[in-house]
Amino acid sequence: MAGIGPIRQDWEPVVVRKKAPTAAAKKDEKAVNAARRSGAEIETMKKYNAGTNKAASSGTSLNTKRLDDDTENLAHERVPSDLKKNLMQARLDKKMTQAQLAQMINEKPQVIQEYESGKAIPNQQIIGKLERALGTKLRGKK
Repeated sequence: MAGIGPIRQDWEPVVVRKKAPTAAAKKDEKAVNAARRSGAEIETMKKYNAGTNKAASSGTSLNTKRLDDDTENLAHERVPSDLKKNLMQARLDKKMTQAQLAQMINEKPQVIQEYESGKAIPNQQIIGKLERALGTKLRGKK
């Protein structure tokens, strides 16, 4: 045991303290009851609409009045009839089903069905995919 000096003891006291309670712990029901029992002063305050979402939904927003005053008839743009006819004709010329065409352009078959029935809102990216897949120009003059 060469090299090890004499063994010494440290007689200074070590104080271990608990961590101070967090704000959530101070509001805990047990902590509040303990404070009441000990006679400590407790302040309680009722907040308006506390814990609810009433403020977001109860008041009418400025947009509500503007929408109520708006009397225009608004409608989405639909697929033009010449586009849907050109699409259907090009697909039939290639002897493809709607599902096959949809798979070819990575879209759902419902999208092709909506375009051919004229219910879809025109999306230029999808129309471009259709033109490339079918090898023909669908919009404008041929």
